[in-house]
Parts: sequence; structure tokens; C-alpha cells
Amino acid sequence: MPDNKEVTLREITEDTLRPFLKMEVSEVQKDYVAPNAVSIAQAHFSKHAWFRGIYAGDEPVGFVMLHIDEDEAEYFVWRYMIAEGKQGHGYGYRAMEKVIEFVRTHPNAKTLLLSYSPGPHSPDGFYAKLGVKETGKWDEGEKIMVLQL
Repeated sequence: MPDNKEVTLREITEDTLRPFLKMEVSEVQKDYVAPNAVSIAQAHFSKHAWFRGIYAGDEPVGFVMLHIDEDEAEYFVWRYMIAEGKQGHGYGYRAMEKVIEFVRTHPNAKTLLLSYSPGPHSPDGFYAKLGVKETGKWDEGEKIMVLQL
């Protein structure tokens, strides 16, 4: 059931890191997204990574990481998760709207790409509600989807 808490994307710092490292998705979703600790480590070794904590009010509820290459005008949702017990409140949808708004501020941002692993608990329906369309392309067993900005 959706609630009215403001959803924001905030920088993860040394002081705010711990809840994101402990955050997990439900057991049936674990094969669909890497742990946040892996994502944060990868981000520190990629010049194109941008990541933020997703908050509902002052409560950490999720994580997002983008691949941003302004020179090539490539914008890709690399990781996206809402924690177990925090799903179904509208946080994910509102956070993705914030991600889309953020990407639209970048040079030549015409599309936002993302991928997902198909399966019984995959997020394809969630992305479809946001207007994301399948491209017919695959990468490493994941379907590539696109949102026209």
C-alpha cells in the first residue's frame, strides 16, 4: 500500500553506508540483483558509476546505481533495488521517477537503458508501468529495455 513519505536519492557516505550494506531483497529476488556491497565496490572502480541511497523520509529503503557516460550519451540503470519489507509502498516507482528526472538533466540524454533477468519474480511488470519498452536485445542473459526520454 503506497504511503506519502517523500522519496529522495541521497549520496551514500561513510556515515550512512551501514544500512545499505545490510539491505537485502526477498529470498525469491536474490538471483536478480547483486548485493549492495558488491555494487558499491564496483562503483569505486568505475569512472562512469553514479550511485545513491533511496530514502523514504529519513529511512533508507533502497539503492540505485547508474552507468553514466556523457561523452557517448549512454545512460544505463546498472543496479536497482528496494529492500525486503519496503516493497509495495510506492517507493520504487517514485525513486525511479527521480532517476529518470536526473538522467534527463544530462547532455544528449535521449534514452535510459536497463536490463533484467527474466523469471517468475523479475521486475519486468514494474518497469513496464514506467513506460520502459523491450528492445529485443540481450546481454549476458538479461533482457535490455529502453525508456525514451
